[in-house]
Amino acid sequence: MNLFNNKTLGLLLAGLALNCANVACVSAQNPVETNKPSADYKPAFEGQTRIAGVKTSTALDISILNESLENPWAISVLPNGGFLITQKQGTMVILTADGKSSKKITGLPKVDASGQGGLLDVTIDPNFAKNRMVYWAYSEPQDKGVLLAIAKGKLAANETSIENQTVIYRATPSYGGKLQYGSRIVFDKSGNLFVSTGERSGGDIRIQAQYLNSSLGKILHLTTDGKAVANGPFAGKADARPEIYALGLRNPDGLAINPQTGDLWEAEFGPKGGDEVNLIKPGKNYGWPIITYGTEYSGKQVGDGIQQKEGMEQPVYFWNPSISPGCITFYNGTSIPEWKGNLFVGGLGGSHIIRLVIKNNKVVGEERLLEGKGERFRDMVEKDGALYSVTDNGKLYKIAKK
Repeated sequence: MNLFNNKTLGLLLAGLALNCANVACVSAQNPVETNKPSADYKPAFEGQTRIAGVKTSTALDISILNESLENPWAISVLPNGGFLITQKQGTMVILTADGKSSKKITGLPKVDASGQGGLLDVTIDPNFAKNRMVYWAYSEPQDKGVLLAIAKGKLAANETSIENQTVIYRATPSYGGKLQYGSRIVFDKSGNLFVSTGERSGGDIRIQAQYLNSSLGKILHLTTDGKAVANGPFAGKADARPEIYALGLRNPDGLAINPQTGDLWEAEFGPKGGDEVNLIKPGKNYGWPIITYGTEYSGKQVGDGIQQKEGMEQPVYFWNPSISPGCITFYNGTSIPEWKGNLFVGGLGGSHIIRLVIKNNKVVGEERLLEGKGERFRDMVEKDGALYSVTDNGKLYKIAKK
């Protein structure tokens, strides 16, 4: 079943042409996704999926700065232009600004690196230049099961260890499965943390994404000591965890604040199809596992097989079939003006980087970059007008203006 007829596609193309009037993007093209969707679910509104394609007109220089990383999971930019990178098995490395190896950080807490676990996201304090504080996420083994832990500590002067390590938050309950931890960490403008948590995948636990007494399948809002930020949307509600900011998420591996608007955006893996990009608002319910544009891996419908329900938010955009969104970042540089304000998504199963052109919080164009590289783009940052991405194969890519 074709989700779009010629009339609909024409409207999308015309709309994109208008939206591109004030930026340096080229004429709209056919949608970049040409494969049949795994479920014939109709979108809730035009442009929610398979939007018209666009193509970057700026000549790009694609280079590999490093190819000796060991299962990198996250990358953060240091004040001196270098990079702090986590590696899944439990170490961090610091690279110089040109991507060359510099230091290795050991002595971190034990991680359960099986499945999708390990040493996961990392970010630095906004005042890192003065306090040298680092925050990271990892899958922490328990007597029964595994959970997502958030820790902090001070990077030592010799840059080979982290001092005064403290776990500030544990996403409970723990669970025996080894999948879907989420775990991105983002600082807000007040110096507090947004943390994404996965619902741990299992059919016996994923419904906890809907429970306000569970940390799973949520966006949490925490102080740097791991406490609930005051006056959260569920503060004072009986049986609700006050740190919960939003709920109903599956596996949110992408989390970023739009620097132009201050809005919080999230990307998550659907089941079979139904990968989503969401605009996160406090107190809102994003529906998993009640509503979804995906199916079970068996092909059967999830729950009642519904995509819309009153009181549950629609994704801004979704993909079907899956592209497996491992990370997101906004481009706020000046080197490539046509990218300003665009959202970039690292595709794992999709093996490409996705550029989404956004206008008025709607996606108006989509482009695929670095197709054919055979890479799973795990995390991505912008620095000095260029994008840098680490891949599961251990490489650090730089995407810059030629």
